[in-house]
Amino acid sequence: MALKIILTSAAAWLLVGCTTPAPPPAGTGTAPTGPTAGVCNAQGAQFAVGKTAGASVVEEARQRSGSYMARVLRPGQMVTMEFNAQRLNLDVDAAGVIKRVRCG
Repeated sequence: MALKIILTSAAAWLLVGCTTPAPPPAGTGTAPTGPTAGVCNAQGAQFAVGKTAGASVVEEARQRSGSYMARVLRPGQMVTMEFNAQRLNLDVDAAGVIKRVRCG
């Protein structure tokens, strides 16, 4: 009987580890919400071209684009090449100035 309880508890803990956390309730954070929540629209982040890619500029660009995440890509930097519709890419020059804004 004790073995059955231990195995059941272990199975339950394994299942808990496989679940994904629920997103925060609408309006409680800076993450976008709605039917296209997190889908990148680079047009909203075009204001950032020509600015230095500091934390506040990157975050504002992410928010304006509706993206779930943003990354700054420096010249020669190795990056993953998979397309991610929720990601904003900010291409910068050697001085950290944003030269291009794109999704993926």
